[in-house]
Amino acid sequence: MKPITYAQPPVELPLRTDPEPEAVAGCGVCAALAGQRREARLRGDGSTVSDCNVELRNHPHPKGAA
Repeated sequence: MKPITYAQPPVELPLRTDPEPEAVAGCGVCAALAGQRREARLRGDGSTVSDCNVELRNHPHPKGAA
């Protein structure tokens, strides 16, 4: 197979539309991340908003936590 040696159109990935994760009530880490996310959104810092969402989504809680 001959390699492609010319430009191809860019790959377009879909925008992630999952709902934002919510902070678990009573969790200090979740509350801090939610606060950082809120401040970042007010500054227009979408990268930090996204980072906070990832951290909230991956933050572990015991089963049955609110």
